[in-house]
Amino acid sequence: MSAMSSVSNVENLSPQTIRGVWKELSSLVKEPPEGIKVYMNEEDVTDIHATIEGPAGTPYAGGVFKVKLTLGKDFPSSPPKAFFLTKIFHPNVASSGEICVNTLKKDWNPDLGIQHILLTVKCLLIVPNAESALNEEAGKLLLEQYDDYFRRARMITDIHAQNSNLLKDPSDSSEGPQAKRHATDKKLSADKKKLLKDKKRTLKRL
Repeated sequence: MSAMSSVSNVENLSPQTIRGVWKELSSLVKEPPEGIKVYMNEEDVTDIHATIEGPAGTPYAGGVFKVKLTLGKDFPSSPPKAFFLTKIFHPNVASSGEICVNTLKKDWNPDLGIQHILLTVKCLLIVPNAESALNEEAGKLLLEQYDDYFRRARMITDIHAQNSNLLKDPSDSSEGPQAKRHATDKKLSADKKKLLKDKKRTLKRL
């Protein structure tokens, strides 16, 4: 069973905890933190999905990263598990996508909410911690060859995290006639596929 496989823990949580999580998620959907978008799962509040925009000035800038939080049966006494669903090259993210950050380990506090966790993950993109690396290669490059680390992380971002449509309202039609948009999108898509193909070829040589 993969690390990200999860079973709903709704029936194991107290009604008070479920109400609290539901209230915070509803608030985050209406008023999301900058660069973060939360998606409600009305059938299971213990399975939380969000997208985080890569912060400016980092190799993740311009990327949109899918993140998953899983609340265990002991939440909030025990911290949730956090994963990147989007492939990312980062010292504190394992190949499985699992995120290692002190907030979700020794520094966990039951009073911390979902927003705090998501903001912590976003901060991790700005300030990686090579001392607690789950990806040893990324941690080593970060400490010893930052330019190579930046280049590698940037390339993975360009290939896997270019999902900007996740942040747009699919019903938005303010950009002009549909047919014209469709033709433009097709051309952009073809150009993008060629660019990604070239980048993947380059990545294989690294």
